[in-house]
Amino acid sequence: MRAVRITPGFLRHAEGSALIELGQTRVLCAASIEERVPPFLAGKGRGWVTAEYAMLPRATHTRTQRESTAGRVSGRTQEIQRLIGRSLRAAVDLGAIGERTITVDCDVIEADGGTRTAAITGGWVALALAVESLVQRGLLAARPALLPVAATSVGVVDGQNLLDLMYSEDSRADADINVVMTGAGGFVEIQGTAEGQAFDRASFDALLDLAGGGIRTLFERQSRAIGGG
Repeated sequence: MRAVRITPGFLRHAEGSALIELGQTRVLCAASIEERVPPFLAGKGRGWVTAEYAMLPRATHTRTQRESTAGRVSGRTQEIQRLIGRSLRAAVDLGAIGERTITVDCDVIEADGGTRTAAITGGWVALALAVESLVQRGLLAARPALLPVAATSVGVVDGQNLLDLMYSEDSRADADINVVMTGAGGFVEIQGTAEGQAFDRASFDALLDLAGGGIRTLFERQSRAIGGG
């Protein structure tokens, strides 16, 4: 795995925030709390966690047009936002945070592969700090249990199984898989494809084992970031 650094409390105003760096990939995550829920949850005593994702115009080698200028959110962005939201909802009991919405904004400052997995891992830290702020302000009677959730990528490049692919590896991988896991060892989501030759079950299992080891490292970094040692 590339060098991992998580800086909690990176933003002054957000209820929870973190800058996560995975090698040359850097993603800023900020969690904001609103005292309302989507209409489909109104009156049900449950909260909601959602996410938004964006890439700054010069996060890559060439300038990318802002989607706000284009007037629509791309299909890729929508898919990543939904993935982040699903992953972070797996971390918290929505019934324990009351009727409020926590939105986690994930903005890619620099991209070198693995931006969606970095957003999930850093977004969890921002979410954890936001939930803790509710406790500290006396808005929750008890501290909700928060299940660790983190993500990484694995792939096959030049016949070798690799963890946490950077762009130069991801762009020529024969297989590319994103894995989201909980601290209890469960899988939240697996996104995988064979870019070249199809892979068999044994190869897939080996890649999942590799991902699991990397994600355990990310859990340790998350715990340190929120003050868990």
